[in-house]
Amino acid sequence: MFYNLENEIAKRKNKSIYRDGDKSLKLYVENYSKADILNEALNQARVEEGTDLNIPKLIEVTQIDGRWGIASEYIEGTPLDELMNAHPEKIDEYLNMFVDIQLEILSKEVPMLNKIKDKFKRKITDTDKLSNGTKYELLQRLDGMKNHTKLCHGDFNPSNIIIKEDGTHYIIDWSHVTAGNASADAARTFLIFSLQGKAELANKYLDLFAKKSGINKGNIQRWIPIVASTQLLKENDEAEEKMLRRWIDVLDYQ
Repeated sequence: MFYNLENEIAKRKNKSIYRDGDKSLKLYVENYSKADILNEALNQARVEEGTDLNIPKLIEVTQIDGRWGIASEYIEGTPLDELMNAHPEKIDEYLNMFVDIQLEILSKEVPMLNKIKDKFKRKITDTDKLSNGTKYELLQRLDGMKNHTKLCHGDFNPSNIIIKEDGTHYIIDWSHVTAGNASADAARTFLIFSLQGKAELANKYLDLFAKKSGINKGNIQRWIPIVASTQLLKENDEAEEKMLRRWIDVLDYQ
């Protein structure tokens, strides 16, 4: 299938995203892991076929000039983060919507997805940015966490929620999806807000998620050092790495 690459709508370190009419193409850099791309497409297809969630339909995996890409349905609408920034007076309304959508996702189960604890164990083991002692403590904590099979988005933040003109929401970017513990997914969202310099919003989110989910906030907080350690494999700037290490150094919560 031919794709018009003139309309680039987003650019990241390893990929560019293009809109071509009613299609969206995520095109990765050359030599990006083929296995990771195929796994992402497979996971998106599993969520699409295994749930009734509103997500973009997968169209195909393709290759253009030596670069692998994933084509999906383009969702016309406004990202929730843009709505939050444009209407700060509605932040509580939008945050309630945001948490409700996350709980909707977490209410689903999709067989055959990677397990979040297995993924985190690999990441903690593989990083060279932690001492062996810290790795041991984190792996011991991870091993003691309950094994759940809830659908975890893995990168749940307002930029990945598209609100259509009629109010319908769509959830995009399923590249980090796993099966696992809801508290781990909430801890990841808390860290996303924190790394964006939105500490007040992060804490408000955490309180609201705990209240709406019925999960003790301490259970979510116990995941934060684990989730923070898995982010060290990424290329973070100095401020981000300092914040992640601060969270990793927190060994326990009351």
